[in-house]
Amino acid sequence: MAVRRCRRLLATVAIATAALVLQSAVGPAPSSAVSPSPGESRPAAPPRFVPGPCPATPEQIAALSTARCGFLEVPENRAHPGRRTIRLAVAVIPADSARPAEDPVVFMAGGPGGDTFDDIPFLTASGLNRDRELIIMAQRGNRYDQPNLACPEVDRFNAKAVGLRYDARSTGRLLLRAVKECRNRLTASGGIDLSAYNTTENAADFADLRKALRIARWNVYGYSYGSNLALTYLRRHPQGIRAVALDSVTPPRVVSLPWTWSSAREGIAAVFAACAAEPRCKSRYPDLPRTLTQQVRRLEARPLTLNARPPHGGDPVKVVLDGGAIVDLLVANTVRPVDVPAAIEELAHGRPERLAQARAAGSAPAVGETAHGLIESVACSEWVPGHSASDLLKAGRRAFPGWPDTVLAQAPQLPFQKESCRVWDVPDRTRIQRVATSSPVPALIVSGTFDTKTGASWGRYAARTLSRSTTVRIPGIGHWVVPQSPCAQRVLASFLARPTAPDTGCAAGLTPKPFTISPK
Repeated sequence: MAVRRCRRLLATVAIATAALVLQSAVGPAPSSAVSPSPGESRPAAPPRFVPGPCPATPEQIAALSTARCGFLEVPENRAHPGRRTIRLAVAVIPADSARPAEDPVVFMAGGPGGDTFDDIPFLTASGLNRDRELIIMAQRGNRYDQPNLACPEVDRFNAKAVGLRYDARSTGRLLLRAVKECRNRLTASGGIDLSAYNTTENAADFADLRKALRIARWNVYGYSYGSNLALTYLRRHPQGIRAVALDSVTPPRVVSLPWTWSSAREGIAAVFAACAAEPRCKSRYPDLPRTLTQQVRRLEARPLTLNARPPHGGDPVKVVLDGGAIVDLLVANTVRPVDVPAAIEELAHGRPERLAQARAAGSAPAVGETAHGLIESVACSEWVPGHSASDLLKAGRRAFPGWPDTVLAQAPQLPFQKESCRVWDVPDRTRIQRVATSSPVPALIVSGTFDTKTGASWGRYAARTLSRSTTVRIPGIGHWVVPQSPCAQRVLASFLARPTAPDTGCAAGLTPKPFTISPK
């Protein structure tokens, strides 16, 4: 699932990198990437891979030193193939093995809009290129692509937002202004066609990439939004797919703003249940659901304003903790799951520092790192239509009875999204996208029980129409499971070796890590 306020955060890692100007990294675009004048058309050129240098990432990525890089050139809008051409950054990372398998792994990142190349260290550390080549492609509009749908206007808003009430109308107005400024800039003078930045086109890009690289068969691994993309790709372009691995699954059939509340409820409830099953945690934090409800209500009525130092250093910044901000921090995994009980109890006893520091982490986003334009185009065409504000509020009330309506009226991590979509103004694509994928292609579905973004139960839901699927739940892990779990890494390796008979035995005896016990 996409995030607006926070790039995906692993339980132990958060990366914030500065943006580079694409032209300085890859040089000028060839004439094939130049758009025609508005209204002008030209004969469609077949998609092609153009070799070139690897992106000059802000932090050195070791795997890129031996990778083959370049761009995939494709139509921006396949309904109008003779118009604008776009370029998508690609890296082919060699296998560690001296005798790799012939079928590589292609990665589909989460988000949408996150920096795919930023994920490479997690993928190689997880063994994705141990026995096979690993293929990375930045989804259309991402960093290092041409065009790049970054919205520095939204990044600057996000930096200010930590010092504002999370769900106040005044905060929403500032966000909408930033979204409008970004949209106007991207579409100025007959420029970018925002309606073409969607999951259908993303999936077609990957189908074209396989052909352009002349790969007969490959394996697909996608997490979060990347699992949504992988399922769309499997449904629309099944040719050449040997196996599909889905991590923290986001089924296209159900993704919507109201859906976010069910996942938040499932993940938070799982954390609380695991604490209750651990004697030390249960004794120290005896009634976490009630305590959390009390704190959300208290802070929504009387927010706290304080100064906090960001986790990775720097000067203290002003932060506001209201009920919506607390929920957002829990859903975003900005607070590690093992620290959640301690953070809630500390807050209840007048020690908000742990949560305040987590809120301060958003004060210095890497401007240009996230393609907010892709987030908006996907969310506004595929997730938002078809459900009213009343539907979202009802879903929130079902998930968390007794919480203030001002909190429940905003989708976790996607506040004011419906209003943003009125500004972004792209066509409704739900009829095309909200479709279940039925397939006999072998599939592995890995979920973390503490996932508050894409609840673990949705793995079984997705598996119902994948006739040769294996589902695995990893206890105590949040969003994006494989990089956090050695067991999940072994299961994935076994699946890639034997897609119809993976070894999932290591998951049977797993238990969550002990929770943090704070002093009284």
